[in-house]
Amino acid sequence: MQTRNEGRRYSGVDAAERDRKRRASFLAAALELFGTSGYAPTSVKRICQEAGLTERYFYASFRDRHDCLAGLYAELTGELRTATLAAIDRAAGAGPDAIADSGLAAFVGYLTADPRRARVVLIEVVGVSPELEERRNAVLREFAELITAVWTATAEPPAEAPSRAQRLTAVGLVGAVNHLLVDWLHGGRQEQPATLVDVCATLFAAARRSQRG
Repeated sequence: MQTRNEGRRYSGVDAAERDRKRRASFLAAALELFGTSGYAPTSVKRICQEAGLTERYFYASFRDRHDCLAGLYAELTGELRTATLAAIDRAAGAGPDAIADSGLAAFVGYLTADPRRARVVLIEVVGVSPELEERRNAVLREFAELITAVWTATAEPPAEAPSRAQRLTAVGLVGAVNHLLVDWLHGGRQEQPATLVDVCATLFAAARRSQRG
């Protein structure tokens, strides 16, 4: 049975859409604050002020500040993965190094286009909680698996599965890219994104050749 307020529309917008928009506003506010001031000093009250919404609506969208950070991290890493996969798909049919270059350009480009994204994904979530550490490590593993998937698909002849050495190499490459971007943030973002991509591409090509055969 529908309650009086259930499904009510205001200015042509139903309750579910209003909830979605409020959540998006809170995440945008969190990106601004976590990505500039940092997670630790940012309160729920400050997020609400930035979003222009009350705490009542915040707690309708998130359990607490940690849940908001987790939601933002999930959104950013989801967009990062989507952008990287789309770039890899566009390069399909090219050689493995060209595919890697395309994926790296999208990965680095997404994070460097808005340094707030990079700060949240690479710095602010680190060590916050066991839950976020587990998720962060899962994301790193997912990108390592993406690397080995490209290697196996483009091998001559194509391989059925990556070797143990390839898996470990891919994990190392993901860590290298991650730390390179952290250093870029801490160093004042002096290097151009294209330079970061070139460095990463060189590492990937050398690693792939070392694992060939």
